[in-house]
Amino acid sequence: MIEDTNIDFQTLKTNGIKVNYLYVCERKLWLFDRGIQMESKSDKVLMGKILSDYSYPAEEKREFLIDNLINIDIVGDDEIREVKLSNRLAHADRIQILYYLYYLKQLGIEKRGVINYPKMRKKEEVILTQEAEKEVEDALLKVQEILMMDKPPKLKHKSYCAKCAYYEFCWG
Repeated sequence: MIEDTNIDFQTLKTNGIKVNYLYVCERKLWLFDRGIQMESKSDKVLMGKILSDYSYPAEEKREFLIDNLINIDIVGDDEIREVKLSNRLAHADRIQILYYLYYLKQLGIEKRGVINYPKMRKKEEVILTQEAEKEVEDALLKVQEILMMDKPPKLKHKSYCAKCAYYEFCWG
């Protein structure tokens, strides 16, 4: 789809977490891109990492890194899976796995996606449709736009700010 515009996927491809952060907080995206990374101090991020590491132990292909940009939690024959702590930011989780599916499609690999929320015993199937491809392309353009800004986006208080690893940085 992206080839119909004058935009090259190679120019727009980015880290999967940046696509996720676009939907979580544009300011967080901008700060993360500049090397201001607060996640290493976050208990929630650590809990998510532990959950991902210990859930689904029978799966062989775990933590699959592609082009040093996207890191897929689990790769199966016909699907990829992401393991998330909760579905509180489900819209961000969804765009992240859609981006992974889109990225794989650019490499000639077509799969379906599944987001697992093991703590909640829930899962969500994600399919890369034409509409979803357009959503991913729009997200990639928006990521580029934000990363090109000279200053971080203005603060916007969201219901989950207090639990964010960047809370003290932004609001302290």
